[in-house]
Amino acid sequence: MARSGSTTFAPDCFLNRELSWLDFNLRVLEEAENPENPLLERMKFLAIFSSNLDEFFMVRVSGIREQAFGESAPQDYAADGMSAIEQLRGIANRTQELVARQYRCLKESIGPAMAAEGFELLRYEALTSEQRSHVDRFFRERALPILTPMACDPAHPSPRYHNRGLYLGVMLEHTEGLGPKQLFAVVQVPQVLPRIVTVPGSAEGKTSFVLLEDIVAARLPELFGGFQVKSWTAFRITRDSDIELLEQESDDMLKLIEERLKARQRGQAVRIEIASRADETLARMIIDDEALHDGVSDGYSEVYRIDGPLDLTALWELYKMPGFERLKDRPFSPQMPAALTRRGGGDIFSVIAAGDVLMHHPYESFDPVVEFVTSAANDPRVLAIKQTLYRTSGDSPISRALMTAAEAGKHVTALVELKARFDEANNVSWARQLERAGVHVVFGFLDLKTHCKVSLVVRNEGQRLRRYVHLGTGNYNPSTATIYTDLGLFTADEQIAEDASALFNLLTGYSQGHAWRKLIVAPNDLHRRTIELIEEQTERARAGQPARIFAKMNSLVDHQVIEALYRASQAGVPIDIVSRGICSLRPGVPGLSETIRVLSVVDRFLEHSRIYIFGEGEDAQVFLSSADWMPRNFFRRVEVMFPVLAAELRARILEEIIPTYLADNTRARLLDAEGVYHLPHPRPGEAAHRCQVEFMERTSRESESLATLAASADGSERRSGSARHQAGPQPAARGRSGSGKGRKPTRS
Repeated sequence: MARSGSTTFAPDCFLNRELSWLDFNLRVLEEAENPENPLLERMKFLAIFSSNLDEFFMVRVSGIREQAFGESAPQDYAADGMSAIEQLRGIANRTQELVARQYRCLKESIGPAMAAEGFELLRYEALTSEQRSHVDRFFRERALPILTPMACDPAHPSPRYHNRGLYLGVMLEHTEGLGPKQLFAVVQVPQVLPRIVTVPGSAEGKTSFVLLEDIVAARLPELFGGFQVKSWTAFRITRDSDIELLEQESDDMLKLIEERLKARQRGQAVRIEIASRADETLARMIIDDEALHDGVSDGYSEVYRIDGPLDLTALWELYKMPGFERLKDRPFSPQMPAALTRRGGGDIFSVIAAGDVLMHHPYESFDPVVEFVTSAANDPRVLAIKQTLYRTSGDSPISRALMTAAEAGKHVTALVELKARFDEANNVSWARQLERAGVHVVFGFLDLKTHCKVSLVVRNEGQRLRRYVHLGTGNYNPSTATIYTDLGLFTADEQIAEDASALFNLLTGYSQGHAWRKLIVAPNDLHRRTIELIEEQTERARAGQPARIFAKMNSLVDHQVIEALYRASQAGVPIDIVSRGICSLRPGVPGLSETIRVLSVVDRFLEHSRIYIFGEGEDAQVFLSSADWMPRNFFRRVEVMFPVLAAELRARILEEIIPTYLADNTRARLLDAEGVYHLPHPRPGEAAHRCQVEFMERTSRESESLATLAASADGSERRSGSARHQAGPQPAARGRSGSGKGRKPTRS
C-alpha cells in the first residue's frame, strides 16, 4: 500500500476523519443501547449523542459544506482521497442511519424500560382532567406571557430561526377578519422554560410528564385567534457556528468575539430536523426557505425526518430529576491524591517542594488544584500568579481566587482564551470581571488558540524567589474535572518553572528566542519533536534495540505523524494507541501497520487525558500534554507537552495507568484494518476488566488504606504520649537511630 521509495503513503492507508468521528458517536450510542448500563445512564448517552451531533454539524459539516458549495472555496481533498461533496454524501448517509438507530433505541428499548419504571410521556389529548388543569395553569402563568406568534407574509418576513431553537410551523386559514385567507406562521418554543413539564401522576408510583411543544401546539388556536389550524409541525434548524477570525482585524478582540457571537445565531443553515408526520407542503416551505438540500438532485440530503421528539438533549432534564439514583451509576467521590495524604501537614507549597505530585482525575480530587490557586491568592509570600483559562465553570473558584489576589495587590496575569468553542460567552464574562478586579487580562493571539493548561505561582521564600507550577491535560474547571479523565502535575522543578515563565512571556508579550529546557511547545516545536521521538524508536528497532510507543489522546489525524507511525511499525516497533474519538490511522495492515493496535474507550467518564510514551522500561520517556495529534493542535494552537521526571510518578504511569487501559476487555473497543470498531467481550474463563471501574476501586482502596494507617499512627502516638506522661522525661536514645546520622531518608 505504501509507495516504494517514498515517504508519502497512498490515500487508502488513511481513514476519513469525518466518518471516523461518526464512528465515535456510534460508540456513544452503543453505550445507550447497552443494557448493562443503568437505565438513566443509557438515556444520558442518548442526550450526549444528540449534543455531539449538533456540534459536528455546526463546525465540521459547515466547513465541508463551504468547500463543496462555496464559490471561492478551495476544492481540497481529504488525506483518504475523498472530495468535499463525497464526504458530505458519506456523512449524510451515515448520519441518517445513526439517527434512525438512536430513535429505535428510544422507542424500542429505553422508552419501554422507562415506562416499566413508572415514567410516562403523555400527549396533551391523553391528559386527565386534573393533569389538564395543571398544564393549563402552567401555560397561562409561565408560557403565554413569553410566546410570540409570528405570521409570515410580505408584511411579516420569515423570522431568522435561531440556531438549534425548537419551532412550531403552522398552516392557518380563515374566512373573515384581518390578514390573508391562508397563512404560514411560526412559534418558537421558549428555551427559558423546561422542555419536560411534569404533571400529577396518572397512578400512584407514576412519574408523568408532557413535552412543552405539545402544550404550545394544543394552544395554537388561542395564539392565532380567528384562524383555523390546518396543520402544524415541529422543526429545528442547525446553523454554521464556527467563529472564524483569521482574516479579521480588530483593536479589541473582546468586542470582536462579542460581535461574532451575535452573528452565530444567523449563520447559514446546514441541517433541518422536522417531524416525519409533517405535512409535505408545510415542510417544503421551511426547507426551501432555508435553501437546504433534500437529496433529490445530488443524492445529498440535509433534511432529517424524525419519528419522535426532536432534540433529545432535553433528556438531560429527566436525567437530573431527583429521586432516581437507583437508575444511575453508583456515586463515586474523588479521593485526595495519595501523595498529598502521605506527606500530610504543611501548606500546598511545602508539599510540592518535597517532590512532584501526579493527580489522576476524576479518581483523585481536583480540590488541590483549586487550593493551589486560592492558597496563592491568600499567601502573603506569594508575589505573582500567572494562569491560562481555556474553559472554566460558571462559578469558577479559580477565577474568583485570581480576582482576590489582584485586589490584595499581587501581580496577577490571566490568559483568557476567548475563542474556546461554545464557551466564548462564558469566557467574555469572566474576562470583564477579571479586568474590573485588577487582573492583567490578555487574550493570546488572533490566529492561535491558547489551549495549554498552565498555572505559575512566584513565592518569596526568604533568600530567593521560588516558582511553583501546575501543568495539566484538562481544563481549570472543577465541574468537568468530576466527569473527564485527566492528569495533572505539580512541580517546583527549576527548568520546568523557567520554561513556564518563558511561555507566559510569549503569550503576553510575544517574547521569543527562549531555549526550551523541558517543555515542548506548539506551534514552535511540538510537531517536529513528536515525529523525532517516533523516529528515535524506529531507529532503535532497526538496530535491534528495545523500542515502544504508547499514545493516548482524543484524536489522531495528522497524516505526517501517522506516516511516521507507519514507518515505525514497518521497522517492528510495538505501538499501542488509545484514541477516544477520531483515528485516521488504519491499524493491522500487513506490511504497513502490523504492529499497531488502536483502542477507543467510551465509558462513564469522558476520556480526555493525553499520555505519550516513547521507549521501553527505564529508558522510556513519559510525557503528558494538552495536545492531540491533530494539525490544529500542532499548528493553530499554543500547546504544551511536558515530561514526567520523578521516578515514582513515571513508574505509576508505566506500571499502573497504562496497563490498566490496555487490559480493558469490556469498554476498550478495538479498531480493525477496515475502520470498524469491535466491542470486546471476555473469553470463557477470562476475568472481565473495565479500566474506569478499576481506577475507581484502586483509588478508593488506597484512600482507605492511608486512612487506616493514619488512624493507627494517631492511636499509637496517643498511647506513647500517655506512657511518657506516666514515666516522666526519658533519656535520649543513643546511637545512629538517635542522632539520625546514616539513616536513609524516608521516601514520601
